[in-house]
Amino acid sequence: MQRREFLAATGALTLTPRLSAYALERTQQQGDEYDSFAKLAANENPYGPPESVMQAMTQAFKYANRYGYPDGNIVSEIAQHHGVKPENILLGAGSGEILDVAGTAFLGGGKKVVCAEPTFDSVYAHATSIKADAIRIPLQEDYCQDIGAIVQAAKRYDRECGFIYLCNPNNPTGRIVTKSEVKTLLDGVPADMPVLIDEAYHHFVESSDYATSVPYVLEGRPVIVTRTFSKIAALAGMRLGYAIAPAELIRQMRPYTMGSINALVKWGGVAALKDMDSQANTKRITLELRKKTVSQLAAAGFKVIPSEANFFMVDIRRPVQSVIPRFRAQGVLVGRPFPPMTQHLRVSVGTADEMARFMTAFSGIVT
Repeated sequence: MQRREFLAATGALTLTPRLSAYALERTQQQGDEYDSFAKLAANENPYGPPESVMQAMTQAFKYANRYGYPDGNIVSEIAQHHGVKPENILLGAGSGEILDVAGTAFLGGGKKVVCAEPTFDSVYAHATSIKADAIRIPLQEDYCQDIGAIVQAAKRYDRECGFIYLCNPNNPTGRIVTKSEVKTLLDGVPADMPVLIDEAYHHFVESSDYATSVPYVLEGRPVIVTRTFSKIAALAGMRLGYAIAPAELIRQMRPYTMGSINALVKWGGVAALKDMDSQANTKRITLELRKKTVSQLAAAGFKVIPSEANFFMVDIRRPVQSVIPRFRAQGVLVGRPFPPMTQHLRVSVGTADEMARFMTAFSGIVT
């Protein structure tokens, strides 16, 4: 059976990126209309790729007509960046594809994924699409993930679980799982159970209680760390992400990848890895604007969940769904509802102008 026939026969069309309600709405917007919005709904980098990345992608256009093009040694560059071997790296069209690939690889036979609720819902959606299920663990009162409950669920449903999903920092709350909690989790769950730790927002964290989980891969633990170029590197529309994991887990996931990453973003990714100054500048500005906006909301009497990401959640004391169209009418796109936190509005941190527009709209709509 040819590869394409095999993928069709096994229902691999579920690997096609799914469009959220926000994304579907966005595709219906055209040119100037889309450009005019303050886009605070998708946790993007509002400044765009730095010049170093733009130059690398522009130069890569010369390979647009080739299949076997040089790719800047993207896999080796990522491996070197993290101190692992190329065999520990798996590329994806954004880290979202990696999450789907993990679901297909480890949730066969109706196995379950253990994860928090709410968290990034791509894992839930894919599990549903392949007739798997999720064991959803509610957040604690402080909106942190309940590591103790996750460990208990993993033990209780050991043979039924395909893997554990941990978004750190968590989307949509922005709260971290501390390095000691990650260790507690990994030491507490069955030794052979894969744990996928999504570090999409890793680059924005300031807390000294946080640490990347890449060292656990070097220890040989069944840990899969996912990263993306969509956030700090501003390549959301170009689609590039990757997994870092033990070689055996990479081997199990690789057959389900689609190989759809284009030449431009591979070269752009290599340049982004090396441009630490641009990333540091983006982090500095983003955190300054987040803290400023959070202070303004607190001064107006609204509670904001402490965040370590490029977004935050504010309790608006009314259903989020009721205000989204009103923000849009004022040219501001904000986050969708994240059940069960239906009165918490997720707001991405945009430019200074976009955050000013948000506060003006917020004052007229919510206060």
